[in-house]
Amino acid sequence: MTDTAQPPARELTDGREPEHRESARARIDFARWRDLSLVPVILVLGLIGFIVSPAFLTTDNLLGVVQQSTELGLLVLGLALVLICGRMDLSLESTLGVAPVVAMWLVLPSDGSRFHGLGLLPTWLAIPLCLAVGALIGATNGFLMLKLRVNGFIATLGMLTMLRGLHVGLSEGQSIVNVPDSFRYLGRADWLGVPAAVWLCLLLYAAAGLFLAYMRHGRALYAIGGNPEAARAAGIRTDRLTWAVLALAGTLAAFAGILYTGHYGSVSAGQGDGWIFQVFAAAVIGGIGLRGGRGTVFGALTGVLTLQLVVNVMTLGGVPPLWNQFLNGAIIIVALVISRFAGGERQE
Repeated sequence: MTDTAQPPARELTDGREPEHRESARARIDFARWRDLSLVPVILVLGLIGFIVSPAFLTTDNLLGVVQQSTELGLLVLGLALVLICGRMDLSLESTLGVAPVVAMWLVLPSDGSRFHGLGLLPTWLAIPLCLAVGALIGATNGFLMLKLRVNGFIATLGMLTMLRGLHVGLSEGQSIVNVPDSFRYLGRADWLGVPAAVWLCLLLYAAAGLFLAYMRHGRALYAIGGNPEAARAAGIRTDRLTWAVLALAGTLAAFAGILYTGHYGSVSAGQGDGWIFQVFAAAVIGGIGLRGGRGTVFGALTGVLTLQLVVNVMTLGGVPPLWNQFLNGAIIIVALVISRFAGGERQE
């Protein structure tokens, strides 16, 4: 009588499992190193900057670089969260400008200045109103994408255009210079010798990093971006979390608008115009996956610093700023090529 007993299923697959484990472990290790990949680039840029101009390593110049990185950094943080969960938001650059304008329109008086507001609410509500406008814009994007099932790229492109028109219409195409004191304080105050905006930006990045790494809902964003159907089958409320992330991204963009307006003391008619290219450039070179489910806020932060350092070194080297847009596009293309061949991710 022959023995027809079959070996356990685990034993049948033992020949392949180590290979799969090794491959998965290699991908994890690569992801960890990828988060640090821009650190040597930042150091090299620092060396080049010092060679180009001794003024590069001065305190004023370095503080200027990080100060200018805060507003862009908040937009990149918002976009990074949206991309991680597999969505896209092009309207962040318009939110940067229109949210402060709407807030000022509601709180500033109708006379006494070139800009005529409604004066419906006290000026101390300017910051909460601005943040609420940003959240409302993000929530509206979520409604279009998640409830009406509109293509996210087209929906947010239309939102970008509409908000830009609203900005120009309310401001009548002019700069608004009578900025509330609360805006000026956040944009110009120094805490321990460092601009308050820098501390606030770092705090938000740290909070987002901890949220993604250790909170259940934060880790769920990667599952949603990687495979939304599997995440939904696992009991994750994918639409609710995605909606919340879109609203949060709008809020971060509005907060960036507060800092930018306070720093420069006015809202220009073109505030934020064209920023989305820099935002995507910083996110892509920082390792944020365009197809969702990949990237960290630390990588996004290094992407922001790299982009700003490149611009600063070019400025100190006497390169005209007219070349900045060309450079941003080139950086995006190079980063996509590196991501394609280093990580094996197809860009479609």
